[in-house]
Amino acid sequence: MIAKIQSYTLQGLTGVPVSVEVDVNNGLPAFEIVGLGDAAIKESKERVRSAVKNSGRILPAKRITANFAPAFIKKSGSAFDLPLAVGVLAATGQLVMGDNDTVFLGELSLDGSLRKAAGVLPMLISALADGYKTFIVPKENEKEASFVYGAEVYAAENLSAVIDHLSGYKPIEKVAPAPREIVYSNKKYDSDMAFVKGQAVAKRALEVAVSGGHNILFVGAPGTGKTMLAKCIPSIMPDMTFDEAIETTKIYSVAGLLDKEGIVGLRPFRSPHHTATSVALTGGGSSLRPGEISLAHNGVLFLDEMPEYSRATLEALRQPLEDGVISVSRAMGTVKYPANFILCGSMNPCPCGNFGSADKECTCSPHDIAKYRAKISGPLLDRIDIKIDVDEVKYSELTDKTYGETSEDIRKRVNRTRKIQAERFKNDDINVNGDMGEKHLAKYCVLSGECEKILKNAYESLHLSPRARSRIIKVARTIADMDLYDDILPKHLLEAINYRNG
Repeated sequence: MIAKIQSYTLQGLTGVPVSVEVDVNNGLPAFEIVGLGDAAIKESKERVRSAVKNSGRILPAKRITANFAPAFIKKSGSAFDLPLAVGVLAATGQLVMGDNDTVFLGELSLDGSLRKAAGVLPMLISALADGYKTFIVPKENEKEASFVYGAEVYAAENLSAVIDHLSGYKPIEKVAPAPREIVYSNKKYDSDMAFVKGQAVAKRALEVAVSGGHNILFVGAPGTGKTMLAKCIPSIMPDMTFDEAIETTKIYSVAGLLDKEGIVGLRPFRSPHHTATSVALTGGGSSLRPGEISLAHNGVLFLDEMPEYSRATLEALRQPLEDGVISVSRAMGTVKYPANFILCGSMNPCPCGNFGSADKECTCSPHDIAKYRAKISGPLLDRIDIKIDVDEVKYSELTDKTYGETSEDIRKRVNRTRKIQAERFKNDDINVNGDMGEKHLAKYCVLSGECEKILKNAYESLHLSPRARSRIIKVARTIADMDLYDDILPKHLLEAINYRNG
């Protein structure tokens, strides 16, 4: 007897339909799995064998063959345990299945309980788009599945509950759709700009960077507050829209990093250690998982002490900084993940950190300083819009009992500036000034004769590249938006040039 059970696998953030076909006949007793599955799928027969037995059912001493079709697609993960077990029970006559319109996902424990599966949200969204309406998933995936509107989702705790539900003996209660407002219900960040003492110039530069989606680099001595400033970036970014939250949640679901809330409602802040490899940053591995670049999507990627990262790791940033996506190519295939983030880096002015200090002596030779700064390549630096020196903080500033503007106050201004950009780009394929291409610059950033003269002088005296010229104009456009000006004025351009020159 043959049974066909519907399931899904992942290719990047896209779900791909997989039909689990189970045949049981009177040949020599065996349990074979075919269909280009990875080690986790090959091992699933042992989990299914124990789960079926411990759920009060029988695995007969017959020849069982399971095919995961289509066979040319590489499949990975343990989410096929549940459809395989249901297929075995249906093929052996222990479970009567109706129409094959239910999608099954879930990993089985040996005792028959269902474990959380990775990537359930993107698979359900893709399956819903393909016309499937009914889904059975593990109880631990209930939260994320509740954000798939228009679907009938049933979250089961174990295989016995699935059997009872399919048999009509004890139906599982349908998962209630989650309210969209839950995305905005817990907007609490650990850092706040009010607690950053001094650093007026750095704070201003940070607001400009967030307002226009520009990349920023802090340069300063150790302990001056570079990391503290970076950690405040998510707190002044606009609240995530529901679509942004879903897109970010899909990435975290695939990576298996979703918490109990089932959705990512706060802007991500990723800070990989400087020993992280390029694969950890870009993604990949045996299952083509997303890396830190994608996990920072719609948020911030912070690289503390950038020169300490390997050259290969830093150079991997160049393509996603330009395109907003990362293409991961390995032997098993190629996938694309979204990677639209604000890059924030920090570095010391020299290896000892005291170069340029008013009261500390630098012990580095000119050769050591040049070698240290050369660890960040010119092409990568060219993609960083704002370079700012972080000053040393005076003791009187640290002991000042008054606090500066809160992150909430700054976020209000950022939201105002972002709304101007949203209106400007409503008919384009971008959202912020930092994403503008040359066609957008020609349309929205027409410079006066005086501004062109200022920019020409800067271009020649600072030996800028054409990319640097474009990025200066983008930053100037953001500063003009912050000042509520329709046109870019010389003062806006001069401030942008200063940020470019550090």
